[in-house]
Amino acid sequence: MSAIFREKFCVTELRSVAPARPAYPIASVDRALRLLLLVSRRSRLRLSEASEALGVAPSTAHRLLAMLVFHDLVRQEDRYAYVPGPALAAIGRAAVDEADLRLLARPSIEQLAAATDETVHLSVLEGRMVRYVDGLESPRALRMAVRTGRTVPAHYVASGKALLAAMPWSQVERLLAGVRLEAMTDRSVTDLRVLARQLERVRRLGYAAFQGESEEGAASIAMSVRDAAGRVVAAINVAAPAIRMDRLRQERMLGDLWIAVARLQEALHDRAAGVEDGTSPDG
Repeated sequence: MSAIFREKFCVTELRSVAPARPAYPIASVDRALRLLLLVSRRSRLRLSEASEALGVAPSTAHRLLAMLVFHDLVRQEDRYAYVPGPALAAIGRAAVDEADLRLLARPSIEQLAAATDETVHLSVLEGRMVRYVDGLESPRALRMAVRTGRTVPAHYVASGKALLAAMPWSQVERLLAGVRLEAMTDRSVTDLRVLARQLERVRRLGYAAFQGESEEGAASIAMSVRDAAGRVVAAINVAAPAIRMDRLRQERMLGDLWIAVARLQEALHDRAAGVEDGTSPDG
C-alpha cells in the first residue's frame, strides 16, 4: 500500500502571456505587488534584497513591507526577513478556485462516504489553520458531525497534519513561530519536536491519522491532494468514532481514501489540461 501512496503524478506547466504595462502605472502599487511576487517566489525575502530589487532605499522598502504585514500578505520572520503571510497563501490557492475545487471533489467525497459509511471532509490550509470547505455526514446514529465552514489549528487534526507534512519542516516552523501549541485533549501535540516526528511519519506512510487529539473518542485518517503542478491544494479525510476505527478497518478505509484522492487529482489534471488547450475538462 505504501508504494501506492507514494505514486507520483505528472506535472503540467501552465504558461501565460505577460500583459502589457498599464499606460499610467501607480508606482507605490507597482512596488508593493513586485514585493509580493518576490516573497511568493523566494519564500523568504530579506529587507536588503527587497531594497535592491525595487531600486529604493531600505527605509522605503521597509514601509512597503510593513503595509503588507498589516494586511497579513507578508509575515515578518525576524528583524530583516519576510515570508508569505496567510492572506497571500489564500490568494495563491485561488489558482484552484474554492468553488471549483468543491465541485471537482464532490464525486470523490460522495464515493468515499458511500464506501466507508462514515463522515468525510474536504479541507484546505489557511495559515496555521485548517478550514473544512465541504463534507458529508455519516448516516449512522453514532457518527462524527460534519464541520463544513469551521476552522481548527492544523496540528490538532489528521487533515492538518497531511497538509503540513507536504511542507519542508523549516516552513512549518516559520508558520508556527511564536504559537503556543495548546492542548484540546490529553492526546494533543504540544511539543514541536513531537510534531516534527509525526509529520515525518506522515511523509513516510503517505497518510495522517489521529485518535482523540482534537476531540475525545474521535478518530480520523487523511491524505493530501495535489494539483497538476504538484502543489498540495487540499486534503480529504474520513472521520469516525474511535470505537469503529480499529486497525483492520482503518486499513480498508485507507484503500477507499486513496481511490478518492486519486480520482480528485485526476479531475484536477484534466481541468488543467483543459485550461491549457482552451477546452473544458469534459473536452
